[in-house]
Amino acid sequence: MPRPVADPNPLVGDSVRDGESYLKVLDVSDAWTYANGAGITVAVIDSGVDARHPDLEGQVLPGLDLVDPKGNGDTDLVGHGTTVSAIIAGRNDDAVGVVGIAPKAKILPVRVLNEENRYNDAIIVARGVRWAVDHGARVINLSLGGNGVSAPLAAALDYAFAKDVVVVACTGNVSASATNEVWYPAREPGVIAVAGMDREGAGLWSGSITGKETVVAAPATQLVGARSGGGYWEVQGTSFAAPMVSATAALIRSRWPTMPAGEVINRIIRTAKDRGVAGRDAVFGFGLVDPAAALTAEIPAVVDNPLDTSPAPGIARFGAAPASGQAQSAPNDSTDGGRPQLVDSAAGGGAAPALPAPAQSRHGWWIAAILFLLSSIAALLTIRRFAGAT
Repeated sequence: MPRPVADPNPLVGDSVRDGESYLKVLDVSDAWTYANGAGITVAVIDSGVDARHPDLEGQVLPGLDLVDPKGNGDTDLVGHGTTVSAIIAGRNDDAVGVVGIAPKAKILPVRVLNEENRYNDAIIVARGVRWAVDHGARVINLSLGGNGVSAPLAAALDYAFAKDVVVVACTGNVSASATNEVWYPAREPGVIAVAGMDREGAGLWSGSITGKETVVAAPATQLVGARSGGGYWEVQGTSFAAPMVSATAALIRSRWPTMPAGEVINRIIRTAKDRGVAGRDAVFGFGLVDPAAALTAEIPAVVDNPLDTSPAPGIARFGAAPASGQAQSAPNDSTDGGRPQLVDSAAGGGAAPALPAPAQSRHGWWIAAILFLLSSIAALLTIRRFAGAT
């Protein structure tokens, strides 16, 4: 199984900060003039978070572990969620280590990926999304996905949108996917689907999946990330581009705490630096995310999420069966002739039994008629009694 990141190279001291080239590419220091993420909680639904990593100490809130009932999301056996979290909210308290794009934001960890960096059923991700929404997340980062679709997860995302939460997801990696289709849940209308670019933010990273659902892009290769256990490693993948956009959303919500999610998303897409053909395209979406511009540009207000243009599949109609998935690999979908097998998600498999039709009673009409007659006689006698008393 592909690992979530490339083989790590030991990195220490200034080499870590120097390796965060995306801070310059995205002009993050200018963005910090206006906001730093303070007051905003970002849920990282992932493999957990190493809350004891030096760059994340004090940044991680008590969370939820849907893999190990004894945990609360603050341990990470894979390292994936720790890397994602430090890109979002790594502490900016010295000149070394990974600093996040929104260094004063808080991370709400929700573990849904096991020690193999997989989830077997998207319903676990749906549960994580709902829990995060109910526990204060203003932004949700989903650096995971797969080729299938899931009605329970679609419904959970609808719930997040209804609760004014910004949701960001990665588009997926070519090397870890059976198709070149943008991963789900990034395909869900309303989600900010993030593709990966090269280190300089000039061209597409060769390992990134893109498609018509792509919304924006961010650097995804030759990155330095915080590693579980206190160290660092070099990483690549759209999983690590997505948190740059989640952090940008946190900066916007930090500067304007009452701004609706739809306007936050509109700011991100309207201020992105166009790449490729003019306007939105299927490679870069609206372009390279630009945190500083998103915090300063004059953008007309919108009423709704500009990306949520389709009926909600989790509510308006039945979707396909829940799909398995993982952070950096394609899922092993259950298929039959290319079509998803419908399952009872609550029971874990098998079609729901049909309810028996109610039995017909031959005497039902006569019983009803007799009861009506008796009630009419009783009512008549009552009326006569009171009439006599009057």
